[in-house]
Amino acid sequence: MSTRDELLSAAREALANAHAPYSGLRVGAALLGKSGRTYTGCNIENASYGLTICAERVALFRAVAEGETAFQALAVANDSPQAVYPCGACRQVLSEFADNLEIIICGSEGEPVETSLAQLLPHAFGSSDLPREG
Repeated sequence: MSTRDELLSAAREALANAHAPYSGLRVGAALLGKSGRTYTGCNIENASYGLTICAERVALFRAVAEGETAFQALAVANDSPQAVYPCGACRQVLSEFADNLEIIICGSEGEPVETSLAQLLPHAFGSSDLPREG
């Protein structure tokens, strides 16, 4: 089994734990660290919608909390027929750690889509855009 297939499988497994009573869209993510370790996450919705967190950020925050800050690839699976891409907030947060991350996205039907964070978020805002005092 390829790393791509293993990541997709881990994302699909994480999807099973999603808490999505409001949107009904369950999402799972699997983030591959440079160390070779995989970190998973699922979306967790809240009745106060602004407090909802996406699967991609759950996986990333889990990884960073465990000391991993460099990443190779991300797989995102959802239970909608079509592939649903990471939201803008997730793209921005991911760019802090891996500006050209390989991303694999799949819905419940059809073939997975392969892209990169650089394609999904060109001209990302980063630390070089912040003013520095001399």
